[in-house]
Amino acid sequence: MKKNTLLVALFLFALAGLLLHFRIHNFMVADRLHPGVFTFSGTLFFASFFPLLDVVVVTALFMSRKTAAYGYLLNGLLVIYGTIFMAHYSLAAMAAKSLPLPTMLLKSTLPDILVAWGDFLVGKALYDVYQKKRAFQYTPRG
Repeated sequence: MKKNTLLVALFLFALAGLLLHFRIHNFMVADRLHPGVFTFSGTLFFASFFPLLDVVVVTALFMSRKTAAYGYLLNGLLVIYGTIFMAHYSLAAMAAKSLPLPTMLLKSTLPDILVAWGDFLVGKALYDVYQKKRAFQYTPRG
């Protein structure tokens, strides 16, 4: 695959994760005592901050071969932390409910975790493209 196609796919996966998190964990919460007034929730902000890092910083790091290793590392860390956090909160919410397994899987964060790992695998493919280019570069000796 071409580098630009993988870079666009990486950006779109990250953007999809950000939009999912913003829809589920909107950090501008409606104030119950004052209708029409929204307050900032710092706890919910970090649920959208990490995907924002993925969209902006990871994509920017993958734009250059020199910084692609840092993008690969940060992308991997975000996916691992996201998997742990999403699985923890999903299991904690499901522990109290007695639902059939297919319902539990669909109502859990498993689809969101799979999107995150898809993002990671696209990042790995992009990193591999950079590594192949580096391996086949001619460097004159003299």
